[in-house]
Amino acid sequence: MSPSRYQDIYPSPPLLDSNGLARQSAKELMTLEYFEAEPGSMPTEIFEQHHILLNLKKEPHRVENWRDGEHRDFIYHENEVIVTPAGVESGWRWHAKSSVIVITLDPPKLERFARQELDILLTGEQLKNVPQFIDEDIVRAGILVRDALQSQIGSAVIFESLARVFLTKLIQTYGLEYDEDLAFSRSFTCRRYKRVLDFVAARFNQEITVEAMAEQAAISPYHFTRLFKQTIGQSPYQFVISYRVEQAKAMLERTDRPLIDIAHACGFSDQAHFSRVFKQATGLTPKRWRA
Repeated sequence: MSPSRYQDIYPSPPLLDSNGLARQSAKELMTLEYFEAEPGSMPTEIFEQHHILLNLKKEPHRVENWRDGEHRDFIYHENEVIVTPAGVESGWRWHAKSSVIVITLDPPKLERFARQELDILLTGEQLKNVPQFIDEDIVRAGILVRDALQSQIGSAVIFESLARVFLTKLIQTYGLEYDEDLAFSRSFTCRRYKRVLDFVAARFNQEITVEAMAEQAAISPYHFTRLFKQTIGQSPYQFVISYRVEQAKAMLERTDRPLIDIAHACGFSDQAHFSRVFKQATGLTPKRWRA
């Protein structure tokens, strides 16, 4: 019987693995694993999942790939992406130590995400069969997700948002259906998304306007709001609130600070505002949550 997952036959365990995340919504979007493996090989197999390989190794190195009966012998460069859709027979041999992010996607969940979140209808094949392609923005988006996973004090809200950025860019670039807004959407690079998220994380205890967030992305507030909500799944205002509530939860659990202090530390105007927003988000008042 064939293995159920690509990772089951990889010759070394991942250094990072998002399967252990407690936040189910992030797991449902995608699985990310980071590998560094000495020269080796993987047998030819067919999988039910899509696999996206992002090469992080700076030095070009020789790689062989058997893909639906075709043998490819090539030099793998930094920032190259290899998309192997579900149902494609593929096997590997690499001749130098690898440094690669492997993204695994479940086809039905990907189709549902594209349709419900992005209003993009994927075909039955879903992803282009791309053996090898330079895509620095996609790779950078994957690295940002990996770094968010690696951080011991990482925010689940930030991880979720970066995972959505990666998926949106993947679907818009490698999905088989044409999107007329693709060219404009691509201009909102993952680096710009990261600047916006970092801006919120650094100033969540202060007033944050849509205009200030759009300035970080270097686009108009109107286009920023539309693209941000399409990609992140929340309006800029809702995202700021989600991040503030997440930080408030951490303070309630880890400190005995008075509620009014936590309210001000998380950017809420007063304790009543804090309690109202917190209960809307969690179903509990801050006092009940702490208890």
